[in-house]
Amino acid sequence: MRFKAVLFDLDGTLLNTLDDLAESANSSLKSLHFPVHPTDSFRYFVGDGMRTLIERIMPEKSSEKQIAECENIFKKIYSTHWADKTRPYQGVEIMLTDLRIMGQRLAILSNKPDEFTRMCVKKFFPADWFDYVRGQCDDIPKKPDPKGALIIAEKLGLLPEHILYVGDTATDMQTGKRAGMKTAGVLWGFRGIDELKANGADFIVGTPEEIVQLCR
Repeated sequence: MRFKAVLFDLDGTLLNTLDDLAESANSSLKSLHFPVHPTDSFRYFVGDGMRTLIERIMPEKSSEKQIAECENIFKKIYSTHWADKTRPYQGVEIMLTDLRIMGQRLAILSNKPDEFTRMCVKKFFPADWFDYVRGQCDDIPKKPDPKGALIIAEKLGLLPEHILYVGDTATDMQTGKRAGMKTAGVLWGFRGIDELKANGADFIVGTPEEIVQLCR
């Protein structure tokens, strides 16, 4: 096999979390009497961690205190609404099953806070599907810093070149490339093909089944 493991991003790659993120964020803005944003705009707000999401949705020249207040409100709202509309993308569960049957090791690296990352994985996927799951923690720089990806490679006991990194954003492609992994950009996520190609995607895939084919 070309690869021995597949390392996935979460939001926009395995799970469609856009509506729950957008509605929770807009509810946070409303509570502070700030303007809200169209759901589709959140395709470009998310992907670089919770703090960055809040900074992007807040009005210009918002103070650090206002940003921190909005972030705290968002955490409270999202903690009860993170699974209202979130679901795996069509074909993802079959893809993961096929990869496991092939003997691929599976892991997740997300810029979503670690607590929420683990909650999502626990709800939507069987407990034994992933060898390693990691969200954003204070002790590891967020993506595109490759440290988290390299730690996972070490945990799996594999060289980076034996791992396929799969994601939907520039951040993901940069992470995989900096870690020395091959990268696959998915077209069903939050961003488009131009962004993925511009950031060095080795492969562009239109369906989850194509990831299985890459790993044969």
